Amino acid sequence: MDTRLYITVNGLARATPWAQGAMTAYAVWAGLVLLACLLVGGWLWGRRRADAPALFATALLTGVGVVVAVGLNKAVITQIFERPRPCTTVKHALALVECTPDNAFPSDHALLAGAFAAGLFLLNRSLGTVAIVAAVYVAFGRVYIGMHHPGDVTAGLLLGALITVIVVLTLRGVTTRFAENLSRTAVGPVITANPAPPAEPEVRRTDAYRAGRRRMDSRRAPRRAPARRG
Repeated sequence: MDTRLYITVNGLARATPWAQGAMTAYAVWAGLVLLACLLVGGWLWGRRRADAPALFATALLTGVGVVVAVGLNKAVITQIFERPRPCTTVKHALALVECTPDNAFPSDHALLAGAFAAGLFLLNRSLGTVAIVAAVYVAFGRVYIGMHHPGDVTAGLLLGALITVIVVLTLRGVTTRFAENLSRTAVGPVITANPAPPAEPEVRRTDAYRAGRRRMDSRRAPRRAPARRG
């Protein structure tokens, strides 16, 4: 089933030579750049909201989730599941980029795309919907250019999304509190477009300070004219 789907989608690439350049660029780098730009746009949108610290935390943790997802994939998952690229095993497969003999399951590109899309959906539903479409198109493009089976990219999308959701939902509370504190410092404009003014240091009111205030108040108080005797 997986191989038949691969042959069908990859055969579409052979039948549409006019689209090969654009599809290759999107599947290799442009799709991920688009998703990264959507995340930056989500952060800029969140800066103008009343809940800017929480939205900043979500955007930041989406980036963390992307890094964690690709790190786990490289260090653990691809070491467990060994599956060669279909361009090395399927007869007459069309590879639009260099067909390397490394492990294909799950797809790194699809995993990154799924991680971005899930985080963006938690940040903003509208941006997230656009990101999901863009991520699915990245996955389709990886099959189109001959690098992956449909199962490779499906697993990548789901795994990347799962890891990012876990990272965001687990750490968003503490990261939001940290962002709220940072918003009152010099880096506040990074978090919110309306940063709160920094808190003034509390003056320690010692006995000498209070005594000085009393003397100043007594000098400022108007003096009463002496009463006249009849």
